[in-house]
Amino acid sequence: MAKKSKGSAGGKSKSSRDVLVVASKVKAYVKGKDMNTSAEAIDALSNCVYEILDCATTRTKDNGRKTLKSYDL
Repeated sequence: MAKKSKGSAGGKSKSSRDVLVVASKVKAYVKGKDMNTSAEAIDALSNCVYEILDCATTRTKDNGRKTLKSYDL
């Protein structure tokens, strides 16, 4: 798992951010597809989640709301 750094979440670099996905669940899902999962895939997936959330929070703010909703994703 990625190390936590001091400071705000917005100032964290991609390499030091917390992992946002449950690695064991992702690995189990992929294993069910008769494949294996590398550690890099978990980090990359987590980075994709960060990007999705960044876009969604921007959309939410642009629409004058403070609650992220499913359609913001």
